[in-house]
Amino acid sequence: MIYKKRHYLSILTCCLIGILSCNQKQTKKNDSIDRKAVVTRHNVVNESIDSLSSLTVGNGEFAFTVDVTGLQTFPLLYEKGVALGTQSEWAWDSFKNEKNFRFEETLKSYDFNNEGRDAKYSVQWKEPQRNKEATDWFRENAHRLQLGNIGFELYKKNGQRAEAKDLTHIHQELNLWTGEIHSSFQVEGEPVEVYTAGHQEQDQLAVKVQSPLIKEGRLAIYIRYPYPTAEFLDEGTFWEHPELHQTKIEVSDTHFANISHQLQGTRYETSLTFTEGKLNKGKEDHYFVFQPGRNTDLLEFSAAFSQKKMEGKLSLYDETLASSTKAWADFWNRGAAIDFAGSKDPRAKELERRVVLSQYLTKVQCAGHYPPQETGLTFNSWFGKPHTEMHWWHAVHFALWGRVDLMEKSLGYYANTVEKARAIAKRQGYEGARWQKMSDNEGNESPSSVAAFLIWQQPHFIYLAELVYRDKEDPKVIDKYKDLVFETADFMASFPTYDKVKARYNLGKGVIPAQEVFKAAETFNPTYEVAYWDWALRIAQQWRKRAGMEPNEKWNEVIQKLAALPVQGGVYLATESATDSYTNPKWRTDHPAVLGALGMVPESPKLDKNVMKSTLDTVWKTWSWADTWGWDFPMTAMNAARLGLPEKALDALFMDIQTNTYLRNGHNYQDGRLRIYLPGNGGVLAAIAMMAGGWDGSEGELPGFPKDGSWQAKAEGFKKMP
Repeated sequence: MIYKKRHYLSILTCCLIGILSCNQKQTKKNDSIDRKAVVTRHNVVNESIDSLSSLTVGNGEFAFTVDVTGLQTFPLLYEKGVALGTQSEWAWDSFKNEKNFRFEETLKSYDFNNEGRDAKYSVQWKEPQRNKEATDWFRENAHRLQLGNIGFELYKKNGQRAEAKDLTHIHQELNLWTGEIHSSFQVEGEPVEVYTAGHQEQDQLAVKVQSPLIKEGRLAIYIRYPYPTAEFLDEGTFWEHPELHQTKIEVSDTHFANISHQLQGTRYETSLTFTEGKLNKGKEDHYFVFQPGRNTDLLEFSAAFSQKKMEGKLSLYDETLASSTKAWADFWNRGAAIDFAGSKDPRAKELERRVVLSQYLTKVQCAGHYPPQETGLTFNSWFGKPHTEMHWWHAVHFALWGRVDLMEKSLGYYANTVEKARAIAKRQGYEGARWQKMSDNEGNESPSSVAAFLIWQQPHFIYLAELVYRDKEDPKVIDKYKDLVFETADFMASFPTYDKVKARYNLGKGVIPAQEVFKAAETFNPTYEVAYWDWALRIAQQWRKRAGMEPNEKWNEVIQKLAALPVQGGVYLATESATDSYTNPKWRTDHPAVLGALGMVPESPKLDKNVMKSTLDTVWKTWSWADTWGWDFPMTAMNAARLGLPEKALDALFMDIQTNTYLRNGHNYQDGRLRIYLPGNGGVLAAIAMMAGGWDGSEGELPGFPKDGSWQAKAEGFKKMP
């Protein structure tokens, strides 16, 4: 706990009081955090319609996002906000490949270092037309699906459909402790009360509705199926081309119904269970209406999405809520927690809010069996495809918060896609496995003139596997992941180019660093990537030792001869090839990834902390912070914390920059295109875990927080960051 020091109190007085502490410390068992109080004081409340304040229920593999009605009644109103999505990690589709494009048509040969290499990269062709079209097709396919839109049909006394403006007395609250959303509103003075919950073991939502409108026949529930846009964004509101897909009621009785949806690349089922009523086809294509019976003012309705028809009826609301309540209580009661109550710094309450809501959102959106997309299971970005360089930001915090199982679920993706990663390395003349940057669940590479040349995702698997081992310290973990660790290291050791003149290994040319403003053909030895390469290869050697194996000689050679971190004028350069890193404005935009070389990346033998401190000062003063991304602020905070600058770490977390905005529902807002950005949420959680739980080599409790008494913190259950 951090308490403000009162200099007029004697040490004896402190001891007699017993409840004050002159130092920060993690809580002991008899002083544990009231976790429910911490969580529920940040329940989200909406009292008006705000397209950026929609709420989500889900289980990490399936998510359903609702407006103020508790369902998806007004999707067009929320379309350019936090869209009302219904997505599952299994739900993908592809358009027909009418022109028989081959992936080979996206490949272009490069020899960046004049080695006589014929390295083939999948890039975005501008011409000839055939290659450009092939590029576009493989970027768009496969695309993640919006499964369906479920909302209320509400009618006024005159028979007209009620619009959003007709809703009054709006009050909605997300109970974070149970995962239940309670929504209430009125239509022409008639109350409507809605409870919404997501099942935690299947892709199912359930609602319970109470209103006199039911008896009056003025409330029904509709289901509408959109067509995929196959565009960068898909908010689930594209209803054109009804002729290109088919929906059909397969079964319908008074308590159960099933709808099939057939697209060109996939088919899936929607199973419905409800209290008495009837599902009917609507007036429009792909539109269905559940009309409840009129002998009661209470209805329950459950909908589940699946790849195959589900047998039997679904659970109704109470059972679904029980599933949600138990799973969320289990989640909040295990792992780490932090409580900032009593802090003098006025920012403490907001930081705690971001921390609590980020835990909820990442559990709902990012805790599945695959690396998630950057907009989770809400709406598509980059055609719904995950970016593996973001996997660190999506997943590491789970392990640091003592919930390593939620991180480990997604590691199976690497085992399932390693053959394709090997194929990429082989066609470029390297050993081991080069992990795909932008892909689908099957690991199919997407053409990209940036992604093809990124390398900072390569060490991630070693980092993630190391976190699993550190959590368990079980030899079975070594057996499970060692082959993938070694293949990752084999690629990393074969990728650098040997510079005979300087007798060293260079990363590049042929690299676009995490700071993506640099050109692949010109760039070599980016500071962040060199530091990460060095650390990961050293850890891979430790894995060989743990497995009872001798060190790999090739890896050792690269470790010993890898280029130094580039320095000029007492600061680290973004890349050795950009000697004007801080004088040329074009190099001071995008991610300040040079700071990741200490923070995200553990301290390397190559790194001088005094030089890094000067680098942080330079970046802080000169960077175009308006041109950064949500995870850049926690990355900067982690750098400052490792440098012993906790005040600056907190200042980084609270920079007044648009991309560092956290909405009422907790989402990290970037701009009108990316209204949510989950790497920012994951970054906040990783930074707080590090600042609270410490890192290898840190001393004392809560080492990332100031010792001046401005922050009072109780923390428990955190794992040390490497």
